[in-house]
Amino acid sequence: MDHRFPIGELHVPEQVTLEDIRKWLQEIESYTTRLRGTVDSLNDEELTKTYREGAWTVRQLVHHIADSQLTMYQRLKLALTDDHPTAPAFDQEKWAVLPDTELPVEPSIKMLEGINERIVALGNSLTEEQQQRTFIHQVNGEITVAKKIAKLAWHEAHHLAHIEIALAK
Repeated sequence: MDHRFPIGELHVPEQVTLEDIRKWLQEIESYTTRLRGTVDSLNDEELTKTYREGAWTVRQLVHHIADSQLTMYQRLKLALTDDHPTAPAFDQEKWAVLPDTELPVEPSIKMLEGINERIVALGNSLTEEQQQRTFIHQVNGEITVAKKIAKLAWHEAHHLAHIEIALAK
């Protein structure tokens, strides 16, 4: 298994269906329950474990997931309200070492609960036309709303797998 991509890389079907969107939204909706089940009882030593040499700690991963979902949610809303907006990239490596990533994981889990609830509500209301709206990512180019929803679900599962690998060590 490639520990960089324990669930594989993101693959989005050429033609995203409403069923695809619903599946991804269900994964997002249940995510914080799965995350809590994995990290709620961890002590400080366990929160400092990593899934591979030089990787982020479990604590940093939880904070990163919240940071990333917030950023991706903002991009989603921009795509739905502006015509082909440009969304800035963020330096996740620099964000991962800022002082707020030393906090307990609970504030980030609470953020995720709210953000994911809003993502699901927004996603469930999308029309087919809205799913095809786009934004321009400064690094990755044009991205559709449908692909962003796929990434929102994949990204959380991707990092939960990293956390599980770290804790199994």
